[in-house]
Amino acid sequence: MWKKNSWKNYEALHIPNYEDPEKLDSVLSTLKGFPPLVFAGEVRSLRKSLSQVAEGHAFLLQGGDCAESFSEFHADNIRDTFRVILQMAVILTSGTNLPIIKVGRMAGQFAKPRSSPTEVKDDQEYESYRGDIINSIEFDKSLRKPDPERMLKAYSQAASTLNLLRAFADGGYADLRYVNSWNMGFLKSGPEYERYRKLANKIQESLNFMEALGVNSDNTIQLRKTEYYTCHEALLLPYEESLTREDSTTGDIYDTSAHFVWIGDRTRFHDSAHVEFCKGIQNPIGIKCGPTLDHDDLIKILDKLNPENSPGRITLISRYGSEKVQDHLPRLIKRISDEGRTVVWSCDPMHGNTVKSSDGTKTRPFENILNEVKNNIKIHNSQGSWFGGIHLEMTGQNVTECTGGIDDISESDLKDRYHTHCDPRLNANQAIQLAFLIADELKNNAS
Repeated sequence: MWKKNSWKNYEALHIPNYEDPEKLDSVLSTLKGFPPLVFAGEVRSLRKSLSQVAEGHAFLLQGGDCAESFSEFHADNIRDTFRVILQMAVILTSGTNLPIIKVGRMAGQFAKPRSSPTEVKDDQEYESYRGDIINSIEFDKSLRKPDPERMLKAYSQAASTLNLLRAFADGGYADLRYVNSWNMGFLKSGPEYERYRKLANKIQESLNFMEALGVNSDNTIQLRKTEYYTCHEALLLPYEESLTREDSTTGDIYDTSAHFVWIGDRTRFHDSAHVEFCKGIQNPIGIKCGPTLDHDDLIKILDKLNPENSPGRITLISRYGSEKVQDHLPRLIKRISDEGRTVVWSCDPMHGNTVKSSDGTKTRPFENILNEVKNNIKIHNSQGSWFGGIHLEMTGQNVTECTGGIDDISESDLKDRYHTHCDPRLNANQAIQLAFLIADELKNNAS
């Protein structure tokens, strides 16, 4: 029988060893007494929306930080990422004529799996940085030791972030009347800027017409507010378990750390602790699908996570890379179709396209990101399946981490504003440009 801690009986990869078990237990006990970060009703609402995505009646937009940091926690950063996602949603709505389900990689994306347990700098070996919820990014051996008290700070930052996001979503910032004031940030000219302005003006004209008929944001809540959810990788299971609660109205179990959680490519196997944990919670679950995915193993995972084949429960997030997607995705779609499984199909075009610049800096070429998305759309169109979502590592800040795009960022530009704590992110301009290109591709493939 599943219990909140039954994951401990399974293989748990990428979970740190804490030197002081008593300190860990004390922190987890404290977390268990804290209020939930999200609520069961919100999670159920998201699952209902995702069931619409699975049926081809909506589109999923997930985006945000690769790894949230304690040091860059600031209201302006939260606002800017939220704003870009609003802008992307408006653009995608114009291309699909469908509702856009907005889910931020925010308020919980603090833990990261790493390919190696250690890293070397200046001939010194350190424990790898695993995300601010576990250890520090500073190259200090004492600070690289996993510290359970960091979970308390992560919770506090997540709570503050969610509070601000709810204020933005419900308090008027998302009002479509202000679509022209959701400026393009640091981009003030060029074709994408003009495209957005034209789209915003078109929306404003429609709103003016509706207002003349007596329909406005004062009497129509859909024009004034927006639904906005959060997600992260459910990697640090002690933290996730401590925030797992029973809903008093239904008796169902929810991970209240986020509305949506996913299982990463490195922890995705049917006897993993992460699969076991996710089996018992009622949140929507994402599964990252990379080149190492065994299809038989995936079916076993789906049997565990979604035995009733409930729509909206499972999102398969492909992350093959632009050069490998044609070799893998068609076969996966066919297998899922042959098995009669109902899933949301989403694309993570970031992780499979990570390369190193000439000086060893991790980056992601915008052209490769775009090509993987284009290939996904074409493959789904040919297979008769619905390309239902996009999953991006991005920020509302003017960073230079991914090469190419509308800013034509070169390798030599990377050092200018390379701020990520882990993997390179699209900046606001690149994210908005990608949204326009996705909208165009969806239009072209629908015709």
